[in-house]
Amino acid sequence: MTAAAQAEFADDGPLDESDQVFATAAELFRLLATPIRLKIISALCGHEKNVSQLLHEIETTQPNMSQHLATLYRAGVLVRRRDATQIYYRIGSERAAMLCRAVCTQIAVEMDDGDEIPAAERLVPRPAMKG
Repeated sequence: MTAAAQAEFADDGPLDESDQVFATAAELFRLLATPIRLKIISALCGHEKNVSQLLHEIETTQPNMSQHLATLYRAGVLVRRRDATQIYYRIGSERAAMLCRAVCTQIAVEMDDGDEIPAAERLVPRPAMKG
């Protein structure tokens, strides 16, 4: 757990086990809270890719892509290897990838079959009806 995550609980005294679990989960959700990072994880679920291949799939600038790749790498979500002048990235944390897949898949299902899913079972609220 990072110092920032620990600081959120610092006023309450030492962290017990459940506090550590929630703080660690919140830290992971903060890391994944950027759409481009979710797109990167999704693009790498099948196999490793270099930055050029990722830029072909994900519309962003090269500096922005590199910044997000570095953040995911430092957090251990991605691993990398160098091959001559190219750096290849792949999933380093299968748990983070599974969480990303589960949440994004569920939201996609809700968007496609929104009327069939009871409100209590939805991850996101239904969009407001226009008209």
